[in-house]
This record gives sequence, C-alpha cells and structure tokens, in this order.
Amino acid sequence: MKEIRLHGRGGQGVVKASQIVVRAAVAGGKNGQFIPFFGVERKGSPVFGYLRISEEPIRRKMQVYEPEILVIMDDSLVGLPATYAGLKDGGIVVINSTKTAAELGVPANAGEVAIVDASGIAEELIGRNIPNTAMLGAFAKASGLVDKDVLFAEIEKAFGAVNRTAAERAYRETVVANR
Repeated sequence: MKEIRLHGRGGQGVVKASQIVVRAAVAGGKNGQFIPFFGVERKGSPVFGYLRISEEPIRRKMQVYEPEILVIMDDSLVGLPATYAGLKDGGIVVINSTKTAAELGVPANAGEVAIVDASGIAEELIGRNIPNTAMLGAFAKASGLVDKDVLFAEIEKAFGAVNRTAAERAYRETVVANR
C-alpha cells in the first residue's frame, strides 16, 4: 500500500484531484481510498487530502502521517512544519513551482523530487490558477502508481479536454530528480 498526502489551498482542486486519482486507480484494477481534511473552509486556506492506493483491500481509515509521496499544489506551503512532516525516507515529493528543490527546502530524506509549473500551465490553458489536473500529470510521471492514460481519461471525463491537455503537458514537462 502506498500512502500519499496532498497539500494545497482552498480553491486549487485538492479534493477533486484526489477523487480522480482514486477513480483511475480503481479503473486500473487497484484499490483506492481518499480522506479529505479541510480545516478552515474558505478559499486560500490550507487543505489536505489523504490517499491510499493498494493492490490489496484497504482497511486503514485514518489520516496519513507517514506518506511515501507528497503532492504540494502551492509552493507557499513548504514553509509550514506540517508540509514535509513524516515523509518516509526515500519518499517522492511532487511540487507545483518554478523554484529548485534547494529553494523549496525539500528535506534530505526525499528520494525523488518532481517539479512542474502547474500553475503556469493552468493559467495558460484554463485561464485560472487551478493546478490540480496539471499536478495529476506530474504525480503520474513521478509515482507510476496509476496508468497515465486511464488517469487522463478520468480527467477528461470530469473536467473536459483542456484539463486533459494540462495533465498531459505537465506529464511531459515535469522534471524528476533523484537525490
């Protein structure tokens, strides 16, 4: 079982992105689970999503405290203590940013860092800073947990062709570096 924690801000599509990943995992023959956490429910406030993807049934029903993968949809969140908390050694960090891993303070225990300008892609293609579908493309490339074609089809089904294009472009443009 892989445990994933998503960090974003209200209005960036953390919840919808998580639901799409679970649908893609299930469509690909795996088990998936999503648990949202909203905190203060207003646009711009920190939002978390907890995902599990497994070949076996998932019985755990709680927050993810020690993720193997972090998906950070807003690089302004990297300064918060909770953002990198509990990341397992060798874990994957996927970040929406134009900065480097060093500038973002990615901890040394991260095994891979994947960076993409998902906000730039979203603003160019969609016209608004809603980076969730672009970040799903980056997540697919960095993690390999879901079939990218199934994921892209689920994105198109939920949000239309332009969002699929955003995810496909982010998949191509994501830079993954081993540390």
